[in-house]
Amino acid sequence: MTDIPASIDAVQAMLAGQNYVCGRPLATVVFLALRLGRPLFLEGEPGTGKTEIAKALAAGLGRRLIRLQCYEGLDAAAAVYEWNFAAQMVAIRSAEAGGGADRDLLEAELFSDRYLIARPLLEAMRPQDGGAPVLLIDELDRTDEPFEAFLLEALSDFQVTIPELGTVKAPEPPIVVLTSNRTREVHDALKRRCLYHWVDYPSFGREIEILQARAPEAAEALSREVVAFVQKLRAEDLFKRPGVAETIDWAKCLLALDVIDLSPEVIADTLGAILKYQDDIARIQGSEARRLLEEVRKDLALA
Repeated sequence: MTDIPASIDAVQAMLAGQNYVCGRPLATVVFLALRLGRPLFLEGEPGTGKTEIAKALAAGLGRRLIRLQCYEGLDAAAAVYEWNFAAQMVAIRSAEAGGGADRDLLEAELFSDRYLIARPLLEAMRPQDGGAPVLLIDELDRTDEPFEAFLLEALSDFQVTIPELGTVKAPEPPIVVLTSNRTREVHDALKRRCLYHWVDYPSFGREIEILQARAPEAAEALSREVVAFVQKLRAEDLFKRPGVAETIDWAKCLLALDVIDLSPEVIADTLGAILKYQDDIARIQGSEARRLLEEVRKDLALA
């Protein structure tokens, strides 16, 4: 376990040690969330590195990462705990076959930790080796308002209630990171509990740094072309603009093909690494890819 960084610069250095390149504004809000024990709410376009922040934090601090992946219809039971009904039924059948155990003792046994399956929220409230875990609540915007209300209560006191066992309170509050792709607005009451940061697409220079950290084997000239082309794509009218994750994936694909520099033919063959919808791919293929590549080379020559 690593101590909480003592400064904003230390946060940047810690994240950089996990190959996560971030600017000072993001490092500042991360530092404050750690220092004040406040949940960190990260909003932004898909693929801008929101989830990776939680992973880098957990690795940098030497803490366990517990991830709650949100989805439509997620409820409190699925996020907190459930009982192992199959094992409980086996225990009941065994007791019946053995001549009938005391009813009260059997019921107490059936609703004990032995048959409890902890889900992410409950697991994050339990004592952990190495200190409080990093709890990642990913893509919160996929859930509905009732789950938000439950989450607001759980994060207010860092405790959850199991009717059969009572209240479980975290001995040390977990480090909470919530993310949203903003497919819908998250309620203000939940946001007020958190420190907020919008994670935007990086500048050209910062994206080069990210690519060098994640794909260091890529030559500088190729990295510059890749990043410049992806940034050109983000200015186009696309259904889904490529994120930083796609930039890294594309660079790794090009390296696997032993590509030295971009060409319209190479772009056409590998567009599926950066664009995930056929309409977007059809729009960029051919003369449009050639035009964007020419603009990229002109811009790089002037830089």
